[in-house]
Amino acid sequence: MEGFLGQYGPLLLMLVVVYFFILSPSIKRQKKEKNFMNSIKKGDRVITKSGIHGKIVELNDKDNTCIIETGAGKIKFERVALSADATLRINAPEKK
Repeated sequence: MEGFLGQYGPLLLMLVVVYFFILSPSIKRQKKEKNFMNSIKKGDRVITKSGIHGKIVELNDKDNTCIIETGAGKIKFERVALSADATLRINAPEKK
């Protein structure tokens, strides 16, 4: 058993480190984005990943798109183009 730990211990330690520092945060971020995509509704203020600010006018579940009203007019986007982090920041209550 001592030879096993001496030989494969560093490899097992490296796999544990990779899981906790790379895979686990990625899985958490994916869950957060999925919850965000499922929670958006008409009237929500959003920011796209390209930086366009607007308000959701229409959601289409068939092709997973949404229409956003901006200052320039209405634009159709894929839901995955919405930035969960930026949108949650602008909709968060102000801290005093």
